[in-house]
Amino acid sequence: MIYISIATNFKKYNDISGNPDTKVSEYLKSALNKKYNTELKAHIEKYQKYFKRVSLDLGTTEQAKKTTDVRIKEFENSTDPDLVALYFQFGRYLLISSSQPGTQPANLQGIWNYQLNPAWDSKYTVNINTEMNYWPAENTNLSEMHEPLFDMIQDLSVTGQESAKEMYHARGWNMHHNTDLWRITGVVDGGFYGMWPMGGAWLTQHLWNHYLYTGDKEFLKKYYSALKGVALFYLDVLQQDPSKKYLVVSPSMSPENTYMKNVGVTAGTTMDNQLVFDVFNNFINASKVLNEDKNLSDEVKIALSKLPPMQIGQHAQLQEWLKDMDKTDDKHRHISHLYGLFPSGQISPFRNPDLTEAAKNSMIYRGDKSTGWSMGWKVNWWARLLDGNRAFKLISDQLTPVPMEQQSQSGGTYPNLLDAHPPFQIDGNFGCTSGIAEMLLQSYDGYLYILPALPDALPNGSVKGLKARGGFEVDIEWKNSKLTKLTIKSNLGGNCRIRIAKNIQIKTKANLQLVKGENPNPYYQVNAIKKPLISEKAQLKGYSLPETHVFDFDTEKGGVYHFEGNRTFPE
Repeated sequence: MIYISIATNFKKYNDISGNPDTKVSEYLKSALNKKYNTELKAHIEKYQKYFKRVSLDLGTTEQAKKTTDVRIKEFENSTDPDLVALYFQFGRYLLISSSQPGTQPANLQGIWNYQLNPAWDSKYTVNINTEMNYWPAENTNLSEMHEPLFDMIQDLSVTGQESAKEMYHARGWNMHHNTDLWRITGVVDGGFYGMWPMGGAWLTQHLWNHYLYTGDKEFLKKYYSALKGVALFYLDVLQQDPSKKYLVVSPSMSPENTYMKNVGVTAGTTMDNQLVFDVFNNFINASKVLNEDKNLSDEVKIALSKLPPMQIGQHAQLQEWLKDMDKTDDKHRHISHLYGLFPSGQISPFRNPDLTEAAKNSMIYRGDKSTGWSMGWKVNWWARLLDGNRAFKLISDQLTPVPMEQQSQSGGTYPNLLDAHPPFQIDGNFGCTSGIAEMLLQSYDGYLYILPALPDALPNGSVKGLKARGGFEVDIEWKNSKLTKLTIKSNLGGNCRIRIAKNIQIKTKANLQLVKGENPNPYYQVNAIKKPLISEKAQLKGYSLPETHVFDFDTEKGGVYHFEGNRTFPE
């Protein structure tokens, strides 16, 4: 039996006063007093406390008897729904293992970096990758794993005051596209990546999202200053665009993409506008919940009203830039202007069919095959577009085998299920896990949408323990692609609004009411967007929506509500 004990003098980004010798001795002494079997049992119990909250059964075939590397190799040409369930749960395992409360957040390789000089220094790239790592935290019932990210955001809201003040002469705090253990917030790496000033805007979405899922007001109070600080920053730095109609962020960029050869710096990119829209709404809503800063909230509302609307360009695409400069042959891995479709919920098929169609066109122009994290994001987008079959195709693309010795730039999966993006990049795993959850349950648009993007390839299955906003926990069973059982546990009480396919008759003891107006549940408020501007050249064909029913029923805190579906609704 070999015991290894390691420690450093690091306590916090601004405190290296720790005594590593003392720490090492304490760790070792503690470990030597424990028997291996006892420690193994305690470890398994701690892990399973989190892991067993969610189960996913998509059915099994003979493929499940083969080794994982063979299953990945044969996935495209076989029927192996259980590999999708395994990949989903593997993502949850990775998050549990690399983001325990009290530790550092999961970085580009989680805790599995094996190189002394890894790609991007294995840090925190916050123009997509770090955020993607935490997309499965709430909806797959792993809220506690989110805590290390919140701790880092709290640190950044302090260190980022310097970059806000010194670089922008602004109040509040900001950061750019990358940070590390020391919580740097200035421009880092090449200017082409590094000048993007929106990292704090994106990270703070996780604070508000956690509140919407948990209803934890003490949490909101603790992190309110971070939400306020990032809103203050954008309040100060927004500038009038040349038309003097709108307020925009300048200089900025649409992460890592260009609108002409080697040129990416611009003003008022669609993603920036969407991010500031969310930052301002989060602050306004948080200040209302906590009854704080009414005057500042009114000031933010005025700035919010001056943000540009989203635009549909000449190719019937969602514009990436303030001007209509998108190219139909652009295959770039970042499709940042679709942030408004996911992870944000500004674009909804039922509320904004034109924008939904434009977002879909942008997706089609960009293509499917890409880097691992990009394909992971695309699974979520196609789920939000309610196209389960295309989402499943992206899962299949993601599960394309890549030999361990190959330094692939085209995504895919290594034989051990890790996402292939040299040396490997863990965000693709987390993105795909989130996307599978989004195919089965969505709660961003004012209701719980049950089985919104179920693919033909997964006609039978069940999932237990998925989380929705407002503290709802959801179990779903389906057969022949139709809902058969639904159980909703309400941890906070309040109105529950559900959307289900129209061809399902549900039986329940709950008092179902037909929907009138917006959902009164405070965790389901939808922030209204401006009407999009549409190019005269755009040829929109209309977006096909599934036929659904929407119901309300009142829930009590701790109540459990059962539904059975089998027959067709009478017209």
